[in-house]
Amino acid sequence: MSRVLRAMVIVLAVASCGGGNHSAPRNLDDACAILKQRPKYIRAFRATERRWGVPVHVQMATIYQESKFIGDARTPLRYTLGVIPMGRQSSAFGYAQALDATWDEYRDETGNRRAKRDQITDATDFMGWYMNKTRARNGIPLVDARNQYLAYHEGHTGFARQSYNSKAWLLRVADEVGTRAITYQIQLSRCRQAR
Repeated sequence: MSRVLRAMVIVLAVASCGGGNHSAPRNLDDACAILKQRPKYIRAFRATERRWGVPVHVQMATIYQESKFIGDARTPLRYTLGVIPMGRQSSAFGYAQALDATWDEYRDETGNRRAKRDQITDATDFMGWYMNKTRARNGIPLVDARNQYLAYHEGHTGFARQSYNSKAWLLRVADEVGTRAITYQIQLSRCRQAR
């Protein structure tokens, strides 16, 4: 094998090792399968549950809805004239789909300046922080996945104004988040990976 070809093979091999695994787990409808495929997830979920009190099933249902467990998820591009890309729909990024400004507020308030939205431990900690603010500002229990999701999507002020009531699609999605949280809770009670 020539030196150039050998060097290219080495560069490709090294490049394939970095960057982390941001793809979705294979079976998103089974909480146990998710945790079996990605054992580090349960450590992140449990750490957030201990620190912030947000149950694992609520975190998982919210992440499912926001990013389908894709670590580097972004909002779709906007187009002008149907073909010219004009940037993303928002700055939302990562597992938790946190907006730039909200992420910066989280990092400032928690002192976690090195937090990254594409790291599951940081994304779940962010969700715990945000959902606790929701509980304090809007009185939503941490176990109420449906209403926590509405406040997560609309923001604390939007939730207080009940802006979601004019969005039938969002109410339907919030119902789905609530149902998925219950499904995940039942599954987690039966699987070894959650213990």
